[in-house]
Amino acid sequence: MIQPHKQDLLAGLRKWTLERDDESDPGGRIYRDNEGNVYHSVTRILSATAPDHQKQALERWLERPTASQERDLAATRGTLAHNHAEYILKLGARLARQTANKKGVWRTGSDGLERAPAPITRWALQNAIQGAPRVAWSASGYARGLRSWIEENVTAVHAVEFSVYHPCGAAGTCDFLGDVNGQLTLVDWKSSANQKINDSYGDTRIENYICQTGAYSLGLKYLTSIEVDAGAVVIARRSGAPEVRMLNKWEMRGAEQQFLERCVRYYEELPL
Repeated sequence: MIQPHKQDLLAGLRKWTLERDDESDPGGRIYRDNEGNVYHSVTRILSATAPDHQKQALERWLERPTASQERDLAATRGTLAHNHAEYILKLGARLARQTANKKGVWRTGSDGLERAPAPITRWALQNAIQGAPRVAWSASGYARGLRSWIEENVTAVHAVEFSVYHPCGAAGTCDFLGDVNGQLTLVDWKSSANQKINDSYGDTRIENYICQTGAYSLGLKYLTSIEVDAGAVVIARRSGAPEVRMLNKWEMRGAEQQFLERCVRYYEELPL
């Protein structure tokens, strides 16, 4: 039996294949596959298994009179910045593909993924940036940070905004899979107006972000057999360059294991 090409499997993740269920679980939205298996969102699992002091800090913040407005503003700002990065990557990928096909230089790598030469991808992304719509003022600094990082570091675009799930019971949507300075990397975009996040596993915020990347890596591997070389959490700021936490191959394997452990704990503590 001929196995599906990894590129085709990856392309299939662009369409969400799980059925959304907003009514069966009083705790929130769940997803089901065609065999009736249940999946909870990656972010829900991470939120429920966060350290107590982090939950308490969130509860104190939600008690503030302006919390609702601040949350809505942050969500809108993050969405605008994400959409800007998505536009650039998708248009850049299309321009790179057209040019590489025209020149006959499109190649399939040893990992089963197709690539245009890095110089063509960089040229395509630069053109996509020049043609990208303007971003609203409230999110312009965040979008500019992500845009600059993409232009400086991305050497191939494989998938943008794709959905994954895993038998551990988790499902979610990953922001970007591409080559970052030549390494196959799973990338998650974040935005934050707060102080810089400590670049270590000791900071629970970055630990959550790292676990989230591990969760997406697990889903990607399960559905396509694609194993990434690296991960990146790119946190856009109001101004200046984004804060970036790069993860090597072994850190990614550790992130996967961390998420699996939190997923087990989540389902053990989940009310029936």
